[in-house]
Amino acid sequence: MAQQNRRDDNNPNQYDERVIQINRVSKVVQGGRRFSFTALVVVGDGNGKVGVGYGKAKEVPAAIQKGMEVARREMVEIPMAGQTVVHDQVGVHGASKVLVKPAAPGTGVIAGGAVRQILEAAGVKDALAKSLGSPTHLNVARAAMNALTGQRRPDDIARLRGKKPEEIVPPGLLNAYRSTESLRAHSKDSGDDDG
Repeated sequence: MAQQNRRDDNNPNQYDERVIQINRVSKVVQGGRRFSFTALVVVGDGNGKVGVGYGKAKEVPAAIQKGMEVARREMVEIPMAGQTVVHDQVGVHGASKVLVKPAAPGTGVIAGGAVRQILEAAGVKDALAKSLGSPTHLNVARAAMNALTGQRRPDDIARLRGKKPEEIVPPGLLNAYRSTESLRAHSKDSGDDDG
């Protein structure tokens, strides 16, 4: 498994890397102010895996690089139904709330700021999102990640309720989810054969 991670780190071109925000911060010391930079970045594979990272350094490129490394390390896989999310979900972090909803094919990503960057990096093509509460970029990004990681697979929901997936999920959404999962499984199998 460590070899797989090493190969991923050596080939950064396979990821969609985006900078959400760069901020100059200062620390007051005896001789005056000492400035440094923070970078909030998102890294995704465009196929349902996404991570958010926060880096801090004396120079902007170093802060971005640190953020990218953190984001790659913290990537998580989110369930998707075709090119959208599986169901409505609210993510909360601090005073920020983010509502993410599935959308019909062709709708596009209707979201703002950090949420749009995260959804696009994850490979979501159709979704509606609304940021509620505090507009702080870092908290909004973490709330969006909480909303995406809070997505449940239709099979899991059906099992918890003691029903079949067909009874609780609309047929179009269920078919889209199953086709996406089979494509992911196929790409994982072919990726294992290459290594």
